[in-house]
Amino acid sequence: MSAKKRTTMGDIKRVHVDRRLRDPNYFMATHHYHPYYELCCVEQGACRFMIENTMLDVHEGDCLLIPPQLFHYTRYLFGPCRRCGVYFRLSYLDARVIAMMPGDAGFFSRLQLLHVPREQREAFSALLSRMCDEEAIDDSRTELSLSLLLQELFLFCSRTCSFLPVTPADIQTTDRQVLEAARFINENFRQQLSSAQIAAAAGFSQNYLSRKFREAAGIGVHEYLVIVRLRSAALELESTGRSVTEIATRCGFSDSNYFKDVFRKYYGMTPRDYRKKKKGSGETQESVTAYGN
Repeated sequence: MSAKKRTTMGDIKRVHVDRRLRDPNYFMATHHYHPYYELCCVEQGACRFMIENTMLDVHEGDCLLIPPQLFHYTRYLFGPCRRCGVYFRLSYLDARVIAMMPGDAGFFSRLQLLHVPREQREAFSALLSRMCDEEAIDDSRTELSLSLLLQELFLFCSRTCSFLPVTPADIQTTDRQVLEAARFINENFRQQLSSAQIAAAAGFSQNYLSRKFREAAGIGVHEYLVIVRLRSAALELESTGRSVTEIATRCGFSDSNYFKDVFRKYYGMTPRDYRKKKKGSGETQESVTAYGN
C-alpha cells in the first residue's frame, strides 16, 4: 500500500489487498497493531508470527485471521514465502456471510487459523489474484468490487476450508524467553516495571534480552511496554468515564504529561480528543501503525 493511501494511525476506508514475496533476508521495519482485521494467506512457503505473547508458524495453504488491536510481527525463517494480506473491517462483510462462519459473529472475535485444501488452492489463489488486480486498478469502482470479492472470499472459506486449532509453534529457547518477557509485561504493565525486572522474568541479561526481543518482535522491550499500556488506556478512554490522569496512573504511567505526549505520538490526537471521537461516532478502535508484512 503506498504512502499516499495510508497515514500513521489513519483509518482504512475500504478493503485493501497486498501480495508480497519475502525471503529470510527481509525484516519488517516495525511491528503491527491495527484495529481492522487482517487475513494473512500463505500461498507458498511459511512464516512465523509473534502475536501478543505467543508464536505461531503459518504454512502453505494456511490463512491466519488476526482480529483488531492484536500486536503482531512476522519473520520469514524458513525460506522464500509468498503471502497475501487482506485488510478489512467487519462492517464490510454482509451479515449473511458472517452467519455462515463457525460461531457466527463470535468467529471474528478470536484469532483463527483456516486451512485451504490442496485441491482448492489454485481457485483460492485465483480469487486473491482478482482482488490484487482490483487493488491495482484503484478507480471509482474498486471499493464496491473489493467489497463483493471479500464476500466471495469468506463464502469460499466457509465452504471449503478446515478450521484448525491455533497451536503455538515449537520454538527454540531464545524465542521462548522472549515470550516470557512479553507475558510478564502483559500481566504486570500497571505496575512500575524496570528493565531489570523484565529481564529477570525472562532469564536473560538486560542487553541480551533487548537484542533478542527486538529480533523477535520488531520493537524494543520498553516500547512494547508502552504500547501495552497505551492500548489499555485507549480502551478505558472509550469505555469508562475516568479522568485522563486517573487512566494514565491505572495503566502504569507515572507522569500524566508523558502519557499525553506518547498517546498523541501513537494515536495522532490527545487522549481527550480520542475519547470524543470514539464516543461521538460509536466506533471501536480503527487506526493503524503499520501496513503490510
